[in-house]
Amino acid sequence: MSSFNRRHFLLLAAAGPALAACGFEPSYGTNGSASGLLNQVVMDAPSSNETYLLVRELEGRLGRVDTGEYGLSVAVEVEEKSVGRTIDGVTSRYDVIADATFALRDMASSEVLTSGKLRNYVGYSATGTTVATLSAQDNAYERLMVILTDQIMAQLWAWSADNAS
Repeated sequence: MSSFNRRHFLLLAAAGPALAACGFEPSYGTNGSASGLLNQVVMDAPSSNETYLLVRELEGRLGRVDTGEYGLSVAVEVEEKSVGRTIDGVTSRYDVIADATFALRDMASSEVLTSGKLRNYVGYSATGTTVATLSAQDNAYERLMVILTDQIMAQLWAWSADNAS
């Protein structure tokens, strides 16, 4: 017995235009909320490894340019906390907590257009070899900067939906 049913197919075909007109559009689309920021944001030079990772992620999403309509400053403060210990008192797990501050400014007037402070964390295990622990630590920092980039981009999209040209 075939599981193909013409009625289901026709229903899906009829629903296609209704789903296409739902009002959603991609952020990076021609008239998307982020299109006014693409290739228009000049990033300030990073001052630490963490801000380098954050700037790299932001430039990957907004484009890397030397001149543009907007400037973006970011600062990151990172703290590592021991959150797990073995019976012997050896740390087995760490949390990496970061606070990121950003400010989008108009390059012509230097006026701050939007800014914010965000916080997030990730964890990593320290139970393996020294090399495995260092690799897990590096990976945790990279993951954390991707998460903070997601949060910054969401705030920039919200601002640009009403303000960016």
